[in-house]
Amino acid sequence: MSDHLPPPPPPAAGIWDSVDDLCGWLDAGRPADGREGLLLRIIKLSEEVGEVAEAVIGATGQNPRKGTTHTWDDVQAELCDVALTALIALRTLTPDAREVFTGHLERVRRRSLGG
Repeated sequence: MSDHLPPPPPPAAGIWDSVDDLCGWLDAGRPADGREGLLLRIIKLSEEVGEVAEAVIGATGQNPRKGTTHTWDDVQAELCDVALTALIALRTLTPDAREVFTGHLERVRRRSLGG
């Protein structure tokens, strides 16, 4: 096993273009600006995580009153919503979101996988 890791693949530019577009769309219609708007966008992440939990409970039928209400495809979609919401919150916090995320991912990758 080599001590040298291959370089990570570059993040798909399309993701960041979409994040920028969605951020602009959200900014155009948001009722709160400034610090409050930023905080609300970050708090939105908690709501999305709750929807993942709801989908997992529904996919496993853990609520006896409701039974099976979701599928694992629903869980996947909710996880995607969490990831996208986090990227949008990061982009709202800094215009350098792509670089911040890529740098953080590389640090986690090296810490976890070595190199």
